[in-house]
Amino acid sequence: MTGQPSIEIDTSKPHPARMYDWYLGGKDNYPVDEAMGRQMLALDPRVPVMAKVNRAFMHRATRWLAGHGVRQFLDVGTGIPTEPNLHQIAQEIAPDARVVYCDNDPIVLAHAAALLRGTEEGVTEYLQADVRDPDAIIEGAKKILDFERPIALSLVALLHFVSDEDGAHDMVGRLLAALPAGSYLVMTHATADFTPEESAAATAKLKAAGVTLALRSRTEFARFFDGLDLIEPGVEVVDKWHPELGEPVPGQEDGVIPGYGAVGRTS
Repeated sequence: MTGQPSIEIDTSKPHPARMYDWYLGGKDNYPVDEAMGRQMLALDPRVPVMAKVNRAFMHRATRWLAGHGVRQFLDVGTGIPTEPNLHQIAQEIAPDARVVYCDNDPIVLAHAAALLRGTEEGVTEYLQADVRDPDAIIEGAKKILDFERPIALSLVALLHFVSDEDGAHDMVGRLLAALPAGSYLVMTHATADFTPEESAAATAKLKAAGVTLALRSRTEFARFFDGLDLIEPGVEVVDKWHPELGEPVPGQEDGVIPGYGAVGRTS
């Protein structure tokens, strides 16, 4: 890790990465994160299932990409390390895969050593940066990845925390514009399409706690892939995207998972 800032963790308000950790049964969260997590569970008890389904999508998409020759991955919004992580999936298929993790939460930095245990043939690195500063991400990633070869940009369960007013589409566009032809965008995103009342209540509670939740419709989510070639089956409910590449998550069969996933390729 190069030039990382000192670690200062704000425990005065919940943070999405730490709430996600709590949903997954992790220990790297604080009472404020658990308290908000429990409020989300009161609105929809399946929130932990959604978190696990997003992780499972990342595993399947990474297997698909590595199986189709991709050897470089830029994972923005990494979150607190969980097993198996993206580099473990990729390097199991391609030991020489290079992976750069990126997150803005200092608690992820505190655990970054766990992200860097990769194969001898491959490379894993961690970059402390925010998706709202795509230039910093690109600058840091260029020190590790070869921007003359295809790169898979992973934005899993991240952009629903960035509003249109904050320039979510522009951020994604700037990241993709820096990648070479034949690169990929991997993305999941929560939606209110299936649970409008619960989603409105969740958005309000998170806003009151200082957390943005920008739920998008299927059409709005698909806009992130404008100009890209969508990999079959295109934009799909998260657990329906190539289920044969992974194992089902317990509980995902109980109704529709309120989120979309897709993988697109740049020309």
